[in-house]
Amino acid sequence: MKNLRIVFMGTPDFAVATLKTLVENNYTIVGVITAPDKPAGRGRKLNESAVKQYAKSVGLNILQPTNLKSEDFLNELKALKANLQIVVAFRMLPQVVWQMPEYGTFNLHASLLPNYRGAAPINWAIINGETKTGVSTFFIDEKIDTGEMILQEDVAIDPEENAGSLHDKLMVVGSALVLKTVALIEKGNVKTIPQVDTHAIKTAHKLNKDNCKINWHDTLDNIYNQIRGLSPYPAAWCTLLNGEKALDIKIYKAAKENTAHNLQIGTVVTTKNEVKVAVANGYVVLNEIKLPGKRSMDAKSLLNGYAFCNEAKVL
Repeated sequence: MKNLRIVFMGTPDFAVATLKTLVENNYTIVGVITAPDKPAGRGRKLNESAVKQYAKSVGLNILQPTNLKSEDFLNELKALKANLQIVVAFRMLPQVVWQMPEYGTFNLHASLLPNYRGAAPINWAIINGETKTGVSTFFIDEKIDTGEMILQEDVAIDPEENAGSLHDKLMVVGSALVLKTVALIEKGNVKTIPQVDTHAIKTAHKLNKDNCKINWHDTLDNIYNQIRGLSPYPAAWCTLLNGEKALDIKIYKAAKENTAHNLQIGTVVTTKNEVKVAVANGYVVLNEIKLPGKRSMDAKSLLNGYAFCNEAKVL
């Protein structure tokens, strides 16, 4: 059995579950590397990452470098004498960092690699209508998410799943997969599989305003998948034309209604309790909506205080 000295690198909640699992299984964590504190909110108060907050609570040694290639940071990292580095939802590492430990640096990625390499694998799996995804551990190399794979585990995507609920499932399964991976490294039993690139590989591009905007001329299924794949964050959006006003609205929850109609695509139809949008092969029922400057609310609550004109439509 190898005597492991681990440096853990991560920033958001997704990474906390794995770090917590390692701590609770009595692994030696000699350092935790996370993003620098960032000013947030109206008071611009410094915000600590979720990983930093947890690491502080259990008394772990924390490093928050702004530059991963700086001599000071590299000297601090070397001084920890780690022989294994584990990365979960961090940033791209320079070669001098990932090559440093004797037993390598491995990453947990929230997809079944080689599919959905990139920044938003959880969102894109749902947006593309997948029925399963998973988690992968792999040794880091010089490209993004391309290194030799160690372990993978499948996770089913439920038909009504959104990115938030899938994130939470993958977080739990992923932390258990990291534990299995560490045990293999500890016993010297790691066998890796090279990733095979094909033209059919799907990519998890970074989300931006353009690819989060709803195209109401798309199919009913595609629009529905986009809304749940971007909920609760960053949220699918569109422009609502309601009389003289043009408002950018966010949609967090929707349902599909397969039915024939002769309305123009984008027409907004309202009843006492319901808001829906006409699309090519039915309606997208808007169940949770956020107007600018307001909190998100269900359709019934929105209709209690907001009036749609007869010609309302979305773009």
